[in-house]
Amino acid sequence: MAQQRPTVVVGGGISGLSLALLLHRAEVPVTVLEADSTPGGTARTLERDGFLLETGPNSLLDRDGAVAALATSLGLQLRPAAASASRRSLVLGGRLRELPTAPSAMFTSDVLPWGAKLRLLLEPFSRRGPPDVDESLGSFARRHIGRTLTATMVDALQTGIWAGDMERLSAASAFPRLVALERGYRSLVLGAIRSRRGVGAGMGRVQLSSLDGGLGALSKAAAAALGTRVRLNAPALALERRGDGWSVVTPSGTVEAPRVVLSLPPTEAAGLLRPFDAGLAEALAAIPTVPVAVVHLGYRPALEPEPVGFGFLVPPRERRDILGALYVSSAFPFRAPGGGTLLTVLLGGAHRPELLARDDEGLVQAARAELSALLGVSRAPTLTQVIRWPRAIPQYNVGHAQRVASILAQASRWPGLWLGGNAYRGAGVADCVRSAGELGRQMLAAAGP
Repeated sequence: MAQQRPTVVVGGGISGLSLALLLHRAEVPVTVLEADSTPGGTARTLERDGFLLETGPNSLLDRDGAVAALATSLGLQLRPAAASASRRSLVLGGRLRELPTAPSAMFTSDVLPWGAKLRLLLEPFSRRGPPDVDESLGSFARRHIGRTLTATMVDALQTGIWAGDMERLSAASAFPRLVALERGYRSLVLGAIRSRRGVGAGMGRVQLSSLDGGLGALSKAAAAALGTRVRLNAPALALERRGDGWSVVTPSGTVEAPRVVLSLPPTEAAGLLRPFDAGLAEALAAIPTVPVAVVHLGYRPALEPEPVGFGFLVPPRERRDILGALYVSSAFPFRAPGGGTLLTVLLGGAHRPELLARDDEGLVQAARAELSALLGVSRAPTLTQVIRWPRAIPQYNVGHAQRVASILAQASRWPGLWLGGNAYRGAGVADCVRSAGELGRQMLAAAGP
């Protein structure tokens, strides 16, 4: 292996830590600069009054095994959700409706009107979208399953992942597996059936998972493995090109290295790059983000009856104050050790960003009012915790793939500059770990003296 050049990773979220760990294990000198006092970015876990509270994402789907491999290497194991997590609900017409667990049961369920059921039966005859056109998720879904299902289930699905606007989200970038089914089989239904027949024999279903100690345990263990190579309370104040290398200015001094990785939200990366590459900064700043507030409500003793399942989502057309709620203690009982009920309510997103202007008490009141109306929960919680993310989730809107390609091409003009994080090729925890691995392998392959 060629001599590896020292690297500075700016950003100690799961993307930056996963990348730094890969480089470290390849014997690359690496330093991680994290602005906060705790590593992990949005994926942290707080312990309060016996409850484990996720600050951001609550679970993950490890489709390719990247998270399991990382966790195992750190002495951790994925912890699958309880069987009850297969039960999920949707708010339709102002009330909760439990979704059928099997797709075929949609036709006997009263969740859908008959017109929507008939339209779904016609899906195998749907047409492909125009080639080489980056289509919005809304347009893509309506072509396959009609307006009713798109406005309810599809919009609720994207809300649970992106908290976005389906008329702006790129189907290909935000839901690449759906678009791959269309391209390969034309029909999503036929594609799902045929791809399972071809690939699924003997393969287990991907399970919704967390970790002992919560998702934050992954970042905590990665940071511990890196030891003093992780510098906390070390925000990058400026980035400067020095000769054939880079200097990162922090409050406690300057860190220099031939290579630097900006594993940051796009607006923060843009701020560092703007002084010497306004075009690249502008392209990064064009990736929008949406705000999300996370409101945890803990109850001891447990609620009676206790909500069972994974939780519920609210389609934007319902015009409610929340995006949805998670029945955390039902899906992951270990996050309420010793009993109790833990519910997590999400607010904000692309359609209701103004809600984050409310103070913490206002957000708690909004969450409680919706839980009272939809679940009949009137009891005051024994614990409340509000976490705000003004730039929570990058939006993979129409044109995202071309935008990313342009950004990476512009960045490649600067030797030793790399970009990482969740703004480019997947926003979930598993996506971040996978893409960090891909980036690390690219960097190792590009080794030089």
